[in-house]
Amino acid sequence: MAPITIAVDAMGGDHGLAVTLPAVKKLLANNPNAKVLLVGIENQLKEALLELGLANETRLKLVHASEVVEMDDALSVALRQKRDSSMRVAAQLVKKGEASAMVSAGNTGALMAVSRLVLRTLPGIDRPAICTAIPTKTHHAYMLDLGANVEAGAEQLLQFALMGSAVAQAVDKNPNPKVALLNIGEEEIKGSENIKAAVLLLENHPSVNYIGYIEGDSVFDGGADVVVCDGFVGNVALKTMEGVASMIGHMLKNEIHSSWWRKIAALLAMPIFKGLRHRANPQRYNGASLIGLNGIVVKSHGGATVDGFYAALQVAFNEAEQDVLSLISSALEESASLQ
Repeated sequence: MAPITIAVDAMGGDHGLAVTLPAVKKLLANNPNAKVLLVGIENQLKEALLELGLANETRLKLVHASEVVEMDDALSVALRQKRDSSMRVAAQLVKKGEASAMVSAGNTGALMAVSRLVLRTLPGIDRPAICTAIPTKTHHAYMLDLGANVEAGAEQLLQFALMGSAVAQAVDKNPNPKVALLNIGEEEIKGSENIKAAVLLLENHPSVNYIGYIEGDSVFDGGADVVVCDGFVGNVALKTMEGVASMIGHMLKNEIHSSWWRKIAALLAMPIFKGLRHRANPQRYNGASLIGLNGIVVKSHGGATVDGFYAALQVAFNEAEQDVLSLISSALEESASLQ
């Protein structure tokens, strides 16, 4: 099997090399078929790799980039002023075919803008979407869009459904993923005119296994494999999930420390808490795909830990290994032929 090469923006994110390089080391250790093009300021990379014992790693190659897109940089800075940024150079490696995918923890808006400028969108895609896996009671579901498009028309929602289905088919080996449309109710009369128009497209499309509306409280039940919404709704929903999870953890900690006997009970229940923490750990689900681009681009959370950034690297590796890009392209071509 041919090796899979991932271009990594090593300088991006809140923690930079302190997180990206140990995560790359873990990716190479767990995936013998992986290669990495490490993009960043060369002298800093060499010094950090020496400390990690990776200076002589044959599956790792350094690619110098003289600039870094900071987390607070404006889009104009990322696009026009920092033309030799680690983010842009990584995207160019994908465009040239030297890498099968790229991963960055940098500024989300800048990454989307740079990736779209360099890679362009696939034929039939109006605008790319941000897609990620979220935990459910049974496994996980793919949700999109999570913020790339504040508004999305009915045709765009259909495109999101096709792309999300392709990801589920490739990564999860799910031949017929169930697609639901996020709405304020499950009844047919509920929702905006735009949502209702999208239903007509989804119901009549042979490549989409549309199962109907889904409300926010049912997303985690596991009934849907793909949850479709516009970027405004998706981003609010995602941030709400993260906030609720953080609040529950905080409340649980306060309850445990409220008395000595609760501390003892907590010690006895520690295996349960560890299992729950592992299943619901957001770092396990780090790595959002910018789908609809003519190349695989994965966005890591800027504040991700080593394990979190490794999860994003693994998402990119899996999507490249399963050739998600070809599946999405085929789904879009089939959809265009039906119109």
